[in-house]
Amino acid sequence: MSVFVIGDLHLSLGADKPMDVFRGWENYVDRLTENWNLVVSDEDTVIIPGDISWAMKLEHTEADFRYINDSLHGTKILLKGNHDYWWATLGKMNRYLDENGFSRIRILFNNAFLEEGICVVGTRGWINDGTDPFDAKVLAREEGRLRMSCEAGKKLGGEMTAFIHYPPLYNGERNESILGVIREYGIKRCYYGHIHGRASHAKAFIGEYEGTEYRMISADYIGFMPEKIL
Repeated sequence: MSVFVIGDLHLSLGADKPMDVFRGWENYVDRLTENWNLVVSDEDTVIIPGDISWAMKLEHTEADFRYINDSLHGTKILLKGNHDYWWATLGKMNRYLDENGFSRIRILFNNAFLEEGICVVGTRGWINDGTDPFDAKVLAREEGRLRMSCEAGKKLGGEMTAFIHYPPLYNGERNESILGVIREYGIKRCYYGHIHGRASHAKAFIGEYEGTEYRMISADYIGFMPEKIL
């Protein structure tokens, strides 16, 4: 059994918001399905760090969740992205999954999971340019959510690995709120998404920073092929 990661599926199977109009996203659902099921087995786990469905309400995610649950191999762990407007409380989302038979989908939200020795922790994160007081409030909340997730992870054991939608490092900027938690809990690997397009990809930080390895796993960046966590 293995653990994989891929972010930013941007599914719109139940809404009229196709991503195919963007360069590099042509026929992306078929490409994603083929690539995913080529490398992922039903015994594996895949973490999806945000921007999963364009649905505006939880009840409108059914077509996208049905595709994730039934058409893609493995168990999937979802966390929130900035475009996941359907996101709700953990209790409401878990009830929705149960009621619809989405037995192969789990939600990462102030909690943690232990998968094949990997302690899965994470949160959405937020922008880090410090120009808006509102952003500071959101960042403080996201810092708290990541810390809650890490505290839950400490009880599970395993190698604590962070999955965050927004990049903690990008274009020379550092999100000190998130980076501080990563340092505090000795996290050695961090996977993030959110970034799209060649020009933006070129600004992303990929490599080691303060003892932590950072990897960008936006679907278009990794060719709609889930990346295995070794």
